[in-house]
Amino acid sequence: MNWINKCKLPAIEAIKYDGQLCFSPDSLWSALHSSFNTTLHRQVDVNILNEIGSKAMSFWKPFSKEEFRQAINKCNNLSAPGPNKLMWHYIKSILKQDECLINIINITDACINLGHWPSYFKCSLMVVIPKPNKLAYDQSKSFCPIVLLNTLGKLIEKVIAERLQFLIVKNDFIHPSQLDGLKFQVHY
Repeated sequence: MNWINKCKLPAIEAIKYDGQLCFSPDSLWSALHSSFNTTLHRQVDVNILNEIGSKAMSFWKPFSKEEFRQAINKCNNLSAPGPNKLMWHYIKSILKQDECLINIINITDACINLGHWPSYFKCSLMVVIPKPNKLAYDQSKSFCPIVLLNTLGKLIEKVIAERLQFLIVKNDFIHPSQLDGLKFQVHY
């Protein structure tokens, strides 16, 4: 792909799945799909939610320009684009215009208020790349799937995630053993 650095790929044999070589797109799809989507139909016990105590309802305020500007500044211009081919530097340039930024904020607020995530933001492209330093590349586990989402949807997700993480920590919604990866300081 033209948006990644060229690299020398290792010699790859046909991938084996269930003891058979994958020579057709259908057999390769089965091998990769079964490897990368192993939790697809796993049952989840939602009864654990009944054990959570209730908290006071809080008001969700509209997003600010500053929240978007902070999020967009953290985005790497060299990141691979999704199916819409929109690079981060384009989004950064567009959102320098207040009118454009306000429109994106309005879309985000509408998504929250309506409880709807547009299908456009759900479109993705999966790229399967070889893991480095493997002795053989004949098993699907020697490869790593990278899912590329539409860039605008990713930006909105980043802003929502930042807000949610702040509210979760502020309102003590998270167990002390679940703090790994949180941006905000929590002192117990």
